[in-house]
Amino acid sequence: MLLEPGARAVGFSIWSVEYIQQGGTAVLRVYIDGPDGVNIDDCAAVSWQLSGLLDVEDPLPGGYTLEVSSPGLDRPLVVPAHFQTALGRQVKLNAYTHQLGRKRFNGQLLDADDAKVVLEVDGEVYEIPYAEIQQARLVVEI
Repeated sequence: MLLEPGARAVGFSIWSVEYIQQGGTAVLRVYIDGPDGVNIDDCAAVSWQLSGLLDVEDPLPGGYTLEVSSPGLDRPLVVPAHFQTALGRQVKLNAYTHQLGRKRFNGQLLDADDAKVVLEVDGEVYEIPYAEIQQARLVVEI
């Protein structure tokens, strides 16, 4: 990934990237994570690094706004590694199609391998392939 070396240079990793274009406005949103979390100064340092890299490489057509942020407590789970770091936690997940009669799940993440996740919801166990996951997030537990 083009952006990863820039984030690593200041001690962070890329959690996920979104490119959103609405009308004439485009936003490149980069979520970062670090061993001690992320604060506003961290976001500014990574933004400075990535801005220089993006100016040189110029990978996107037209203008856009770069936003660097923490993925937050209710962080999105996108790739298998994200799910594997969340084992045992509560997860909210929406599937594209019905999985054993439901498309929405809110339960404990029991397992995650390279092909699927396993959730326990209301005493039932569901295996959901990554290809069927529309969106997944951690549930904030207070």
